[in-house]
Amino acid sequence: MVDSREAGEGVRRRRECLGCGARFTTRETVAARGLYVIKRDGRREAFQREKLLAGVRKACEKRPLPTGTLEKMLDEIEGELYRLGKEEIPGSLIGDMVMERLKKLDHIAYIRFASVYRRFTDLSDLKQEVDSLVGAVPTQLTLLPGPRPRPRKRTR
Repeated sequence: MVDSREAGEGVRRRRECLGCGARFTTRETVAARGLYVIKRDGRREAFQREKLLAGVRKACEKRPLPTGTLEKMLDEIEGELYRLGKEEIPGSLIGDMVMERLKKLDHIAYIRFASVYRRFTDLSDLKQEVDSLVGAVPTQLTLLPGPRPRPRKRTR
């Protein structure tokens, strides 16, 4: 081993072959134990980060979110799930964690996710959820910049 340093979630090691002298890099990460999600119908399914990410991406489609925001959000959620120290996690807990973060991040994405997650049955359910957001402090990203200042008239 020539060099070793921490890199993100693991260790990056620079190595050299004793036979031919060629150098190569290895990356080592801690293998996390398996998490299982308890679904609404009682089934147990292995936690799949990519599946959760796909659902969140669908809710955030065409929203003006900075690159890497969703991955960072899922890193936080996944870390929190592992810190719980349980092997089985109710799907409702994961959904609530996603909704809590989406509510702060983007109201439209939140409503999209909530409409699927909470299975709104009619417009009154949806309206109630939207009304709960109306009083919230507006920290949302905007699609378009604010109104432009009007040009001043020239006087001679």
